[in-house]
Amino acid sequence: MSTSSISRRKRRKLKSEINVVPYIDVMLVLLIIFMVTAPLLTLSIDVDLPSSNAKALESKQDPIVVTVKGDGQLALQLPEGELQAMDAATLQTQLAAVVAQDKNARVVVAAEKTVAYQYVVDAMDAIKRAKVEKVGLLTDSGGNAR
Repeated sequence: MSTSSISRRKRRKLKSEINVVPYIDVMLVLLIIFMVTAPLLTLSIDVDLPSSNAKALESKQDPIVVTVKGDGQLALQLPEGELQAMDAATLQTQLAAVVAQDKNARVVVAAEKTVAYQYVVDAMDAIKRAKVEKVGLLTDSGGNAR
């Protein structure tokens, strides 16, 4: 062996460092994804859904039922009254009067499973504008909306 080939081998040193540039790129991409998706996760309507515990559902007072029909028509049924068809403005006025008398009034929204989701959201929006704090969704025992 010649001395020139030995000196070439000795000059090469192994790198013992980790290249962190790809990790930084991945971290920045994830940061951008989280920054874009985080504001979208906070858009919601506050709904107090009833729990599955039977004791929690028992109450001295029956809830007020807001029914959403397939064509978007709304109806209100007070605990001791009949089902009355009305528009969203009248529903809001009626519920605001009930809440003025009883701040703990419970309202449940009942809709058939074929009703467009927008109609249910419109009904819940009218309920929220009436300052009702306790809102739930009414389902039958099989899990299908009534």
